[in-house]
Amino acid sequence: MLRIFFIGDIVGRPGRRIVKTYLPELIRTENIDLVIANGENSAGGFGINREVCQELLTSGVDVITMGNHTWDNKEIYQVLEYEKRLIRPANYPGGTPGEGYYIAETQKGVRVGVVNILGQVFLDPLACPFQTASECIADIKKKTNIIIIDFHAEATSEKVALGWYTDGKVTAVLGTHTHITTADERILPKGTGYITDVGMTGPINSILGIDPDIVIKKFLTHLPARFEVAGGPIEFNGVILEVDEAGTTTSIRRVRKTIIN
Repeated sequence: MLRIFFIGDIVGRPGRRIVKTYLPELIRTENIDLVIANGENSAGGFGINREVCQELLTSGVDVITMGNHTWDNKEIYQVLEYEKRLIRPANYPGGTPGEGYYIAETQKGVRVGVVNILGQVFLDPLACPFQTASECIADIKKKTNIIIIDFHAEATSEKVALGWYTDGKVTAVLGTHTHITTADERILPKGTGYITDVGMTGPINSILGIDPDIVIKKFLTHLPARFEVAGGPIEFNGVILEVDEAGTTTSIRRVRKTIIN
């Protein structure tokens, strides 16, 4: 039995702080074999850079996924060149820097394919996420049956649809991007673990991790605003998957921890 922990969107320094504080303990107490984290907001709330990427990997993260903020930090191009454990959405056009999936190997010698896919609804119209998923699955199945998809998408319907589309073909479809944890974790009929959104790892007293006053002012005035990551209490959201050798999810459980500053 393999135990995989997936961490929801890490937002800025607060998100990285709680990961650094709690992740090593959680890996030990929960006997975690592999850690995957969405890091597209981990550097100042937008994108990722070399230093932050290394910080997350040093904290115990094995694979970092991205999303629509992939290109917000100019260092991303350099990081993608040398750090294969950082992946960007697979449905970007051919020739785009980086890779859309990564095959990790646990200390037990078990291979796990991790795929990052960006949704189309209300986001940039990249290649079809469903077709992209099929292509990635076909490639990864040559090496392992254990496949985790981070589906970074806005519309809940699109996320649910990809879950059903890949049921029995992948181990789990885990939604990210909206930063709001959903309570619909389940195992689909053919054995694929699913949740619409894992939630955010970052400041609780915020609007999706950003200082509320700034966001509210933008809604009221419609004027440009410089977003800043909020302070205060921090929450750590993720899911733990138990997976068998065939690549089927046998258990999915939400995890939430809080630090009160």
